[in-house]
Amino acid sequence: MYWFVFLFTISLLLGAQIQIGKELLTVEILDTPTTRARGLMGRKELPEGNGVLFVYEKAERLVFWMKNTLIPLSIAFFDEDKICLNILDMDPPIGEPLIKYRSTAPARYALEVPQGWFAKHGIGRGTSFSFKE
Repeated sequence: MYWFVFLFTISLLLGAQIQIGKELLTVEILDTPTTRARGLMGRKELPEGNGVLFVYEKAERLVFWMKNTLIPLSIAFFDEDKICLNILDMDPPIGEPLIKYRSTAPARYALEVPQGWFAKHGIGRGTSFSFKE
């Protein structure tokens, strides 16, 4: 058990990898209220082949917005079994009010990548992901 926690902590520091469909993606894991609230705010880039994985303790209806986010993103919501529920494209906001992007059903994970990445790699509703060691 302690070995798993140690390895998981190291992977968070170095960037974890997930396999989604046939693609490998390096992800930063955001799994605390503070890191999830900050998300990608203020960042000027998210390199191709990288993403941010929001992890929640339990599945719930998730709502995201792009406050202070400078780069266009795509977001995929995944259920407890890591199966994609829906994918949305999100653009940096222009003024108020902020557009809200919602999961279509209770989700435990949300994955943000550069806008268009999912379409480019043929990833859609029903695609699953898994953590790589």
